[in-house]
Amino acid sequence: MTLAAEKAATRTAAFATRKAAFAAGQGQAAELLADWLAPHAGKVLAGYMAMRTEIDPTAAMAAHRGPVCVPVIAGPAQPLKFREWTPGCEMIPGEFGALIPAEGAWLDPQVLIVPLLAFDARGYRLGYGGGFYDRSLQGLRARHPVLATGFAFAAQQIPQVPIDATDQRLDAILTESGPVRLSSVL
Repeated sequence: MTLAAEKAATRTAAFATRKAAFAAGQGQAAELLADWLAPHAGKVLAGYMAMRTEIDPTAAMAAHRGPVCVPVIAGPAQPLKFREWTPGCEMIPGEFGALIPAEGAWLDPQVLIVPLLAFDARGYRLGYGGGFYDRSLQGLRARHPVLATGFAFAAQQIPQVPIDATDQRLDAILTESGPVRLSSVL
């Protein structure tokens, strides 16, 4: 099986797992995320507007003491851009149906909340396959220190995410059960 086929099969299974976890509810996940992010007050935080069955970070984004932005897809095979977001700002549909602010400053995040389909204890994530977060994290990390925190349901953890040389490792992963202990050995 090719790596692309392995990733596709893993995505199919991960969508089903996440859907079941979503149906059970996210409990206090957003509150745990807000507590996790509290030491980063004042830094530019990138969150995301949850789609489909993604775990929702909006309450943690609203609680952040500092600038908050959300990703905007600039085009195929390009890194994400990040537009300033505030609770109640006008939102419009962006690419793939994700809501984005109708206007606002473009920001360079220092801390990111990253959505995912599956993750492993090494800190790798499986996304939708466009490579947007991998390109973005690579570019941001080349410019300045970045803390990338995956946000997911605990049920989304799998033994090993199939990866290639372009996949970026997350610095932390937080679920409704709390932080996931990441292995130090890659």
